[in-house]
Amino acid sequence: MDESRGLRGSVRTKDGWAVRHAIVTVTDLAGNQVARERTGEDGVLAAGPLPAGTYTVIVTATGFQPAAATLIVTGSGVADIGKVALARAGGTELPPPGPWTIDPAHSSVGAVAQHLGLSSVRGRFGVFEGRVDVAEPVEASRVAARIDASSIDTGNKLRDDHLRSADFLNVDEHPVIDYTGDRVTAAGADRWTVHGRLTLNGHTRPVDLDLVYLGTGADPWGGVRTAFRATAELRRRDFGIRYNELLEAGIAMVGESLRVELEIQAVRGTELPQG
Repeated sequence: MDESRGLRGSVRTKDGWAVRHAIVTVTDLAGNQVARERTGEDGVLAAGPLPAGTYTVIVTATGFQPAAATLIVTGSGVADIGKVALARAGGTELPPPGPWTIDPAHSSVGAVAQHLGLSSVRGRFGVFEGRVDVAEPVEASRVAARIDASSIDTGNKLRDDHLRSADFLNVDEHPVIDYTGDRVTAAGADRWTVHGRLTLNGHTRPVDLDLVYLGTGADPWGGVRTAFRATAELRRRDFGIRYNELLEAGIAMVGESLRVELEIQAVRGTELPQG
């Protein structure tokens, strides 16, 4: 069969993401449904041919506004809807391609750990830098960040000094925490997964970030900013941090898992504006 004669096309978001499993419904001029197909994992539509005629195509997907178009099928059987772009239901689109510099003054890098099995201890790193490179296609976007391990602050000097010691971050031997993300996959409307590697305490392990895109807009200093919120779960043992005193009841002083919480603003370009 000549595949060019079938129902063909692709469905993507306006910011370039492939829309997986979008529903493509084809009706004739009387409103009768003549075809109903799904796009694949890559957002591509590939189905059988249609009889010659004029049709209406409606494309729908969870989290997106529907789109409709007229499809004319010629006598040769060509039925190509082309590239259909869907707008996100929330109205937000990804930032424009290019470099974006993380603004530490308007961002935070924090972590939460369980203490004594009863409550949580929160800390933040005061010194960090990074860059996001939005690519075309967006799946190839990259992120790189460097954190000064000694800048940890939990609001308690004795605890912070202990966290800087060889029992935990070992900042004398490993002063920098590095994260590099080299690809991104869609996880839903305005949600993505950043696939990358974290180097902490001299150990490098795969770490994925669950990311929510918060939007892009102008700032008071003449620049353009974009904002993200991201989280990740780490296991201390994966990074060689095994310190744990035990109480008589058998409760660990520090929980095994650690939750990373990021609030990020990035400025378009390679330099930060004043302000």
